[in-house]
Amino acid sequence: MRVVIIRHAEVDFCWSRRCTSEMFDSECRKYDLSPIRNVNYNIPQTTYQKIYVSELSRSQDTAKILFQNGEYAESRLINEVPLKSSFDTRLNLPLWFWNLTGRLQWFFNCRRQAEERRQTRERAKEFVELIGNDDMDAAVVTHGFYMHTLLQEMKKVGFKMTGASANFKNGEYVIAEKQKHI
Repeated sequence: MRVVIIRHAEVDFCWSRRCTSEMFDSECRKYDLSPIRNVNYNIPQTTYQKIYVSELSRSQDTAKILFQNGEYAESRLINEVPLKSSFDTRLNLPLWFWNLTGRLQWFFNCRRQAEERRQTRERAKEFVELIGNDDMDAAVVTHGFYMHTLLQEMKKVGFKMTGASANFKNGEYVIAEKQKHI
């Protein structure tokens, strides 16, 4: 079984460099609703028996560009890990601060974030089980931060990775292979 995991295309959105907590939360929602930039990415050309997309439009729109004649299986299991401000304040703090502290809260399972790390792991584990049960070559169009957890869970059940990196760029992919069940 060969699964190509692809990060969605670049989103046409310009983040504010500094935000209050309320502004940051608003920017996160706007980002989720923004269109992608229509660009070309090179992915392995093969016959994908199934194409999975997340519920977020940037994943679905990327799939439409990459697989123009494909049918897509939408799954909440491969949505991006949601992000929100780490605390309430009217101070204008740098964007990197909000991203860093929000992801640290996620890592330490803080309930301020919409999803905790253990919940993300469970979601990824459930998706790996789903593709394992399908047992077919597939493409998965998902999200950069979530990809790390997904790949970890895939490795646990015997997938071998090619092309994994520390920071996935838009349109970048990883090939995960596992011997098919006979």
